[in-house]
Amino acid sequence: MDYKKHIALVEDWPKEGVQFKDITPLMDNGPAYKKAVDEIVMYAKERDVDIVVGPEARGFIVGCPVSYALEIGFAPVRKEGKLPRDVIKVDYGLEYGKDVLTIHKDAIKPGQRVLITDDLLATGGTIEATIKLVEELGGEVVGCAFLIELDYLNGRDKLEGYDVLTLMHYE
Repeated sequence: MDYKKHIALVEDWPKEGVQFKDITPLMDNGPAYKKAVDEIVMYAKERDVDIVVGPEARGFIVGCPVSYALEIGFAPVRKEGKLPRDVIKVDYGLEYGKDVLTIHKDAIKPGQRVLITDDLLATGGTIEATIKLVEELGGEVVGCAFLIELDYLNGRDKLEGYDVLTLMHYE
């Protein structure tokens, strides 16, 4: 399927010079959204995933239907101050600045095989930080799955040694 038909390109958002890749038209098209999720589900099955992890908020949009289809858990990674129980945290860089990500201390059990999902791989900072959180808890990242990859930002360089699935590439 040509998923790019379901992506809206928004010029100069969130700041001038940036072309934002809006996934909401993909989500609005049931068959296209289902096909994208199904591809990630097959990827996860091939890796014998125990749990799906996704950073807020669009990682939830990808990861939750994948975990549902696999009948396994989903662990959210959120910005600091958003999770109600004991967390671990990591500072990270992103396309437009710096932030802190957190995960519940009991979200991942040692040895669990983890799939990390997000809508977009850009510079790789968010996913690199998510990997650090998972590994600090003893999880094994067996794959990272994205709807979109911005090849020109070289985010995959930060994921060297990890298996990556991307459904769409923008060069």
